Amino acid sequence: MVQLYNLHPFGSQRVVPCKQEPAHFCCGRDVLFVASAAAGCRVEVFAVRDQGRCEPLGSFATLGPVLRMAHSQAGDYLVTIEEKSKATFLRAYMNWRCMSAGSSRVCVRMVGHKMEESYSETLKEQMSIVEMPLSDPPLCISCCPVNGDLLVGCKNKLVMFCLKHLVINQNLTVLDFERSLILHVDNLIPAEVAFCARHIAITTELDVLILKLELVQQSADRTEQCAHRVSTLEKPMGGGAKDEGPSTHTLPLELDEFIVCQKPVELLGEESKLCEIPITLESTELPTEDTKCFQVRYLLFRRFTPDQSPFGFCEETKLHSVQLLPVYQTGSSVTACEETENKRELLSLFCFFSLPHVGYLYSVGKLVELISTYQYSEKSEQAVLTPQFLHVVTSENLQCFTVRCSAAAARDEDPYIDTTVKACPPVALDVCTLRMQLFIGPRAICHFKNHIILLTKADTEDITERRKPARRMLSRKADSTKSRTNSESEPGWNLYIINTVSTIQLYREMVDYSRTYENIKTESCIHLLSEAHLLVRAAIMDPSFHKSDEKEELLRAFRESCAFLGDCYSRCDTKDYHLALPYYRMSGLSMTEVLKRLVSEVDEIQRYERGFIFYLTHSLNEDLNEELSKESANKVLQIFYLADPLQLPHILCSPCMRNVCPLTAVKYLQKVEKIMPSVVLTLTKAFMALKMGDLTTYEHEMDSYKETILACGFIGQPKLLRQREEGIVIPTEFAVHLKEMQPGLLVAATVALHENSKMELEEADTFFKMLCSNGDNTIPQLLVDFWEALLVVCSQEEIIQELLLRVTSQYVWRISKKQIPETKPLKTTEDLSLLCSQSINIASVLPVLEPLREAGNVGLTIHVLCSTRLGKYEEAIDQLLKRCPDAAVLYAQHELKDDTRALWWNKLFPELCKRTRLNGNDCPVLISSLKETLSVVAMELELRDFLSLLPEDGTAAFFLPHLLHCSQRKLLT
Repeated sequence: MVQLYNLHPFGSQRVVPCKQEPAHFCCGRDVLFVASAAAGCRVEVFAVRDQGRCEPLGSFATLGPVLRMAHSQAGDYLVTIEEKSKATFLRAYMNWRCMSAGSSRVCVRMVGHKMEESYSETLKEQMSIVEMPLSDPPLCISCCPVNGDLLVGCKNKLVMFCLKHLVINQNLTVLDFERSLILHVDNLIPAEVAFCARHIAITTELDVLILKLELVQQSADRTEQCAHRVSTLEKPMGGGAKDEGPSTHTLPLELDEFIVCQKPVELLGEESKLCEIPITLESTELPTEDTKCFQVRYLLFRRFTPDQSPFGFCEETKLHSVQLLPVYQTGSSVTACEETENKRELLSLFCFFSLPHVGYLYSVGKLVELISTYQYSEKSEQAVLTPQFLHVVTSENLQCFTVRCSAAAARDEDPYIDTTVKACPPVALDVCTLRMQLFIGPRAICHFKNHIILLTKADTEDITERRKPARRMLSRKADSTKSRTNSESEPGWNLYIINTVSTIQLYREMVDYSRTYENIKTESCIHLLSEAHLLVRAAIMDPSFHKSDEKEELLRAFRESCAFLGDCYSRCDTKDYHLALPYYRMSGLSMTEVLKRLVSEVDEIQRYERGFIFYLTHSLNEDLNEELSKESANKVLQIFYLADPLQLPHILCSPCMRNVCPLTAVKYLQKVEKIMPSVVLTLTKAFMALKMGDLTTYEHEMDSYKETILACGFIGQPKLLRQREEGIVIPTEFAVHLKEMQPGLLVAATVALHENSKMELEEADTFFKMLCSNGDNTIPQLLVDFWEALLVVCSQEEIIQELLLRVTSQYVWRISKKQIPETKPLKTTEDLSLLCSQSINIASVLPVLEPLREAGNVGLTIHVLCSTRLGKYEEAIDQLLKRCPDAAVLYAQHELKDDTRALWWNKLFPELCKRTRLNGNDCPVLISSLKETLSVVAMELELRDFLSLLPEDGTAAFFLPHLLHCSQRKLLT
């Protein structure tokens, strides 16, 4: 559905002072080219100044009448199809600007012709005409706006010419073309083509085909194969024609007198391969290492039938105005030189084409889809698409429609659109007609920047009527009409240059218009404000935006439009109420400013819609740096009590509500408690009582539930304990009070928050350090209590190992520094029991334990335990024999069992013998340990094995009792 508004997108108009009747015209950069009709054989060039003033720059002769004409912004050249002696020629006019300086020199050369360096000075001061011979007559042309390449449509083929920059010397670079690729298309006579960034759109009378040339990675040995290759789509197999489908075949002679209409077809994306239009690629450039090899990807095929007009069957139903519109990445640098323009990054691509009574706009970039359909009130002659508008020439009007290009491109550019962060009007939003401006005999149109060029030509019977006084859109400038003296006797034609009003001016008119719907809260208000928003967004996405004089004003209008849309979605009862949040965010308005826009200052009961409550809820639940005043906070409290009372406990914990009156808050909470009591509500009441200093009420509320239930209650609203300011965790007054009075509850609540993914481990560290006012290098005991408590309940192995490492480090620090905790630990478990558990990864904590190596018996014990956990029993025995030999046998009795029992005689006994020999009788501890070890070994080994262990220089009296004991044990067995 197309909505109609009577707005004013068109501003002043002037008459272009053409000397002869125009046949074709086109625009480029800051100039207008007009090719004269019939036998004129000339192209007039006009400079377009401010407010549409046209100044003649000069003219140049053509070979014959111009049939088609196009200008390329990249390369600044004009290309034409001209006719002479019933033959057509393709010509490109280079360096044409030199003629405006008075030079009349012209150089005609063939495409690819090698230019000698001796011509360098001459080439600077003359216009060059490049002739491009073709084997078949050219029918249509299109220049790529991205790189200046040229596409020529001929019968059954498309020819692509690449724009080349030839460096003659350091002072001169000349433009030329190279015919690089031919697309052979069977049974296709193109009526129009469009070319942009290797995308090709082709129309016949009733068919549309959109293709993309994709680069194929080629190895060096396949370079030669690129010279001639066929697309991946094969021709239909022989053996009979298909009964249905869009294939084109020659009709039998006996059916020539009938009109056969095929079914309409629309094939998108991969399905468009089924169009059965085979394409063969022929590379015509010289094969080199840099040769590009392409393959064809089919994007869209659509076939129409003549009877698709709403006015019944029409033999004149033909497609027209095919166009590819690129949208570039925001922020792409654009200057007047094509080298910089070539660096623009393509963001989105759109294709428009039209039937006489309906137009179609497709997105053909990342996704191929139909965006909008335009229904015209009367038969159209031509249409031109811009990022902001669709201008359509009908039999009596110049019509201006809105477009959805900026909405689609915005979604391609920003992944946060359609989230709670950012929003944009939907691509599927109904388009509207902004204006239907009456003209007599409009025929053709083109557009550039903020100008529309319109050719009108009245029929003979309309000329007299046109000369009568009549209401016109705008007065034409008197000085512009004086140059038309030579054409007064000709049939009535005019070439107008119409200025479109500035984006800001039209935006203001749309906003003013939308206020007519404001009080009745209809979707029409949202629709018109969405149109205004898209208008401004399209201007901001234009590559020239960053150099625009209206830059700051456009940004203000953008934020303002977001605010207006936020108001609409807050006030209207619409299914898209949630969009109030992202639009207000994009507007840059503070919560206080939004409240002033929507809440009446008079103390009256208002009805608050879902969009407003949704915005407030999300804004208050986020960690904003904005504090509401006492009056605003109390107003928010009243709003939620009326609209969503169950949210009161949560919004009261928001940092934005710090200034709320706690007494008023408690009164509202008591009312809600009668309806829906909860632990979170009780905790919130206690929090408010604490703010008031009412410890009696606080204790009463805290005694309502057991500590375990209270600890779980904090899961429902973590902001009761901690809030954030600029990303930093800040403990609340509640947490400070619990630290002093109920540290166990505080630790339990924090553990519950962590286990329910409401607080990360690092966040908890910061929380406790700030709560206990400790520096970064000291660990408060309350944090150690949290780690120890979390170790008991945590089930994630990665976190357990991290906690064990942290706790171990803290224990080591205490032992090495002989530091006593600043507060009484909540747990009474011995510090070193941690190393005996099977949970800790000993290898990871060894670096942490290094400071304890010289820390007396405590350090020795820790390292022996670690060596044992790592299976390094011999190392543990060495450490004990060196520093505490009286514990060696006790350690062996406890640890050397089963698989490690052999260490009694293989390690401990030899070591004791060795050390006793060195110390003699001066170390009774070693002698005692040796005796105990001999007793164990005598019980374990055979007599022969035991005997072999005894040292040759040993005292017989010392070893004999153990030898007899081993012998007697053998006899007994």
